[in-house]
Amino acid sequence: MANRLARANPTGVFLVTLVVVLVALFTPGVVGGLLTLALAAVVAALLVTTWANQPPRLRLVRLLVLTVLVTAGLVKLF
Repeated sequence: MANRLARANPTGVFLVTLVVVLVALFTPGVVGGLLTLALAAVVAALLVTTWANQPPRLRLVRLLVLTVLVTAGLVKLF
């Protein structure tokens, strides 16, 4: 997976991620909650993949982002 990340176009990845985040956050109800939790799952996978290569401060920021996404997804579901 790390090789795929290195070859990915950063601008394209940013734009796709931005669209997914905006759709997930602005879609109400169960669909928005599921999209937000799916986004959290992708962030968790990236976190696990890149954990060893990140400095402790960046790890903390990524854990905070993951926590916010999971919380937002669960709030939308319930």
